[in-house]
Amino acid sequence: MRKSKEANSMKKVLIPYWIFTGLLAAFMGIGAIPDVIASREAVELFHHLGYPGYLLPFLGIAKLLGVAAILIPGFPRIKEWAYAGLFFDLTGAMFSTIAVDGFASGLMFLIGYIMIAGSYVYYHKRLKSGLSGGMQRANNANSELQGY
Repeated sequence: MRKSKEANSMKKVLIPYWIFTGLLAAFMGIGAIPDVIASREAVELFHHLGYPGYLLPFLGIAKLLGVAAILIPGFPRIKEWAYAGLFFDLTGAMFSTIAVDGFASGLMFLIGYIMIAGSYVYYHKRLKSGLSGGMQRANNANSELQGY
């Protein structure tokens, strides 16, 4: 009976975590590719928002690195920075879009915020519940190094 309860508890954390994280990775990862290759459409949008085109590949690579950091097990501090970076990227894009095209055009960014928030919240629930094997191994290694 206890194992069944633990399995249900695990599913209540892992399933939403991977849904939000998978959608976030797809959303940001697919959106980064036109930036990295500086596609004509991405450059036009960037110029429309008032930014120079040379900034596109930098932002695209930063997004891809953030997505990789979120998906790779372990490295909790880097994950925190990655979530923050993706949040700031989305906030900058939303602010620029609202400033140039008006408030209504910025509402579509709420979907991105929901994905980031969902992934982040369930990432921390996963850590708290001990379901993150990489984190558990890192804690054990730290304890061994400190002599506990």
